[in-house]
Order: sequence, then C-alpha cells, then structure tokens
Amino acid sequence: MYNTCQDCVEVSSYVNTTSYVLKEPGSNKRFLELGTTLEPGKPVKSDKAAILSDATRMVIQLRAEAKQLKDTNESLEDKIKELKAEKDELRDEKQKLKVEKETLEQQVKILTATPAYMPHPTLMPAPYPQAPLAPFHHAQGQAAGQKLMMPFVGYPGYPMWQFMPPSVVDTSKDSEACPPVA
Repeated sequence: MYNTCQDCVEVSSYVNTTSYVLKEPGSNKRFLELGTTLEPGKPVKSDKAAILSDATRMVIQLRAEAKQLKDTNESLEDKIKELKAEKDELRDEKQKLKVEKETLEQQVKILTATPAYMPHPTLMPAPYPQAPLAPFHHAQGQAAGQKLMMPFVGYPGYPMWQFMPPSVVDTSKDSEACPPVA
C-alpha cells in the first residue's frame, strides 16, 4: 500500500499525533462530559469511538430536525401572509357591504316615508251605525251614544287611474258604449 518510506513516516506521525491527542489527560474528561451530555441518566461509555459516533449521530439528527422546523416555520409564515391578505379582503368587502346596507336603508326610508303631497287619511263614521241616528253633538261627527270606532280609510289619498291599463282609462269611445241619457 505504501510505496515509499516517506509515506510510512507520514502515516506513523499522524497516528502518533492522534494517539497523543486521545491520551491527553484533559481529553478523557471531555469525552466523559460529552458521553453524559449525550445520554443523561445512563452509564457513561468509556469507548471514545462510540462516544464520537453517538455525538455525530446526534448532531446529524439535530440538523435534520432544525431543517424540518425551519421548513415548517417558513410554511407557517407563508400561511400567515395568505391569511392576512384574506383578512384584508374580507375587511374591504365588509366595508363595501356596510356602505351598500346604509344605501339600501336610506332607499327604504325614502320609499316608506309618506310624501308631503299626499293628504292624511280622514276618519270616517262607521258604515253601519249600531245606534239610531241622533243629532250630532260631537265635533268628530259621530252620533251621540255611539262608541268610538277604529278609523276607516275609504279611499287612498292618491289617484289610482295612473295604475290602470290605458284601454280602461281611454274615454274616446265612452259615447258609443254608454250613450248619454238626457
């Protein structure tokens, strides 16, 4: 494997340096600390290679876990951005709906309000009085002895002819259909 003597010297010096580092008095203490940190509560391994392989395995596992958590965090941040955008859209839509609701309420108020040109409906006496007719003593026009009755609206205060079809309202052929009687 090694062709020259120089290669052998390099390898032997590397092995000697490595074994010196492993035999250093402070390194044993550090390996024991590393072993107890990796597996707390279990007896400490004395094999340095096993401790290093466990530490390597733990570092690889922690890196993978950190990468997975980073990816999860990024996806959650993206989802938060999407939800914030959707929230803003919903807020804008809510504001538009409020404005539309107020507009519709104003229109309903205008439509349901009694216009100023329509006269107020008048009170009329009951069509079939219960008591015999007597002279009128009351200002409302009711006969004495009659009880007050609910107001009866006979006709609406606005003309109805505008809602009738034109053929019914047309008076040009009335003289033919109903000749005047003298």
